[in-house]
Amino acid sequence: MAAAAGRTIPDVEGPDLLVLFSGINPSLYSAVTGHHFARPGNRFWPALHGSGFTDRLLHPSEQHLLPALGLGITNVVARATARADELAPEEFVHGGARLAERVARLQPRVLAVLGVTAYRAAFGRPKAQIGRQEESISGVPVWVLPNPSGLNAHFQLPALISEFAALRATIL
Repeated sequence: MAAAAGRTIPDVEGPDLLVLFSGINPSLYSAVTGHHFARPGNRFWPALHGSGFTDRLLHPSEQHLLPALGLGITNVVARATARADELAPEEFVHGGARLAERVARLQPRVLAVLGVTAYRAAFGRPKAQIGRQEESISGVPVWVLPNPSGLNAHFQLPALISEFAALRATIL
């Protein structure tokens, strides 16, 4: 797995996206598998299903099914690390600029950034909180969701599902 450090994985995207989900950066496990949120214990896929975005629990290897549901996945920072705290502040700023370009190109109905700390660092919003943001990025509304990593003990699965469901309720 150490050999996966620094690798990138392709975005999951398509036309007419309802939501473009942006993780912080890929884990080493995701870099090895080539699938977003692939590490066992990551709660992205259960939260996506539990909130009604998908009609069944998808496996990370089924990420290719998301664009047909109007969903996409990208990351603020493209390079894989063992933990997000290995990223430098300037990587977040550069990643935020690249994410804004991606959003301008794709024009999803909503950008959902998974991790309030990453959003604060990437977009210079030190007081941002979980939920809908007052600011937009490239004309697209922004919603900040909790980081679904199993390392985020502040939000357990029921709370994640509730936050994902609140986002879903605003777009459907």
